[in-house]
Amino acid sequence: MTAGRDLQLLQNRLHGGRKKRQESELLTAQVSDLCRSRLLNYADTFMELARSYDREFFTGMKDRQAVLAERRLWENRQVIKGHLYEMAKIMTEIAGEVVCYHPMEEKKRRLLTQAMKEEGIRVENPCYIPKENGKEAVMATLSTDRYTGISGEEVADMISVLLDRRLKLSASSPYMVERTPHCFVLEEEASFLVLTGFARAAKENETISGDNYSVLEEDAGRIILMLSDGTGSGEQAGKDSGQVLDLMEKMLEAGYGTEAAINMVNAALFALGEDQNHPTLDLCDIDLHQGSLELHKAGGAVSFLKRDTLVEQLATGTLPLGIFQKVDAQPLCRTLQDGDCLVMVTDGVIDAFCGEEYEKGLVQMLSRMQEVNPEEMAERILRMALVACGGRIRDDMTVGVAGIWKP
Repeated sequence: MTAGRDLQLLQNRLHGGRKKRQESELLTAQVSDLCRSRLLNYADTFMELARSYDREFFTGMKDRQAVLAERRLWENRQVIKGHLYEMAKIMTEIAGEVVCYHPMEEKKRRLLTQAMKEEGIRVENPCYIPKENGKEAVMATLSTDRYTGISGEEVADMISVLLDRRLKLSASSPYMVERTPHCFVLEEEASFLVLTGFARAAKENETISGDNYSVLEEDAGRIILMLSDGTGSGEQAGKDSGQVLDLMEKMLEAGYGTEAAINMVNAALFALGEDQNHPTLDLCDIDLHQGSLELHKAGGAVSFLKRDTLVEQLATGTLPLGIFQKVDAQPLCRTLQDGDCLVMVTDGVIDAFCGEEYEKGLVQMLSRMQEVNPEEMAERILRMALVACGGRIRDDMTVGVAGIWKP
């Protein structure tokens, strides 16, 4: 019921906010009244559907198999209820979303529009958008008469020089400036940058790895790395882990929070009730403005944070996805420094270093490594794992490395 109460409070604040019309709203952009009303109606519908599943488990049956079947049905309904509440929450938040902005100074606006006009680029309505991290993004409608268009990144470089700011094209902006006007958002470059590298090897006698990985670049200077190890090896394990990452990407892009997305995917797998489909998931959320990472683990092998010759093991002892209805593990949070490296591996790499001291051996190996290129590091770690197991690959091996630097 907590989710329902939180959502109702959010909706009440939004409905009440409609009555507050202040002069400052002249410098805001929000969803139109018609769209907002429709979204809130949809959210109310989803809430009502969710409440219809909101009941305690009870059965008067005495047959054990019938009780188990009834229990499974109830658990599936709780999964549906969670999905409905989350969708209602996202719709309500979108309905109340307000983008605050303030116009660009007249002198800078004239400089920008005139200089870009000489390059064949039209700039309309340039303004600043405050961001949660204290930075300001530049937003403008851009178009060009060039038949071939012009790269958005190239335009971002031009505007950076004109405004004397380090700006880059946001991940949500169009890639090209074309004849048709489009809205572009240029964000302040982050305090850190990340380079990633991956290396992997499939289990012997298998052509397809059961491991999969993904890298997402989010707006506001966030990078999300994900690594999933499917149960077993081969094509089916690869499909299972690939499906986990595909679902995670879609949910994160749709606006789900990290923990909510993980629990939704976990609940979906739990509802299937398949004994042989329990992929692991390592998700690392890196904030490039703050220089911090948040590592979520669901059954994944130990990860490592390397700082010069010091290596810290990052582990939570959680189970893979789909075993329990909810993932309760707390994320591991760390502050990053220039030159830090995060190393994520699957079980096959760990198992290659046989014996009770395998983790200690990995730590010693990482502490002695001199490579700074993440791809070279990943390839070397994989080669050393192959040497350690005598070339017998008994499980899929994947190594992911993320290097963090100040530009």
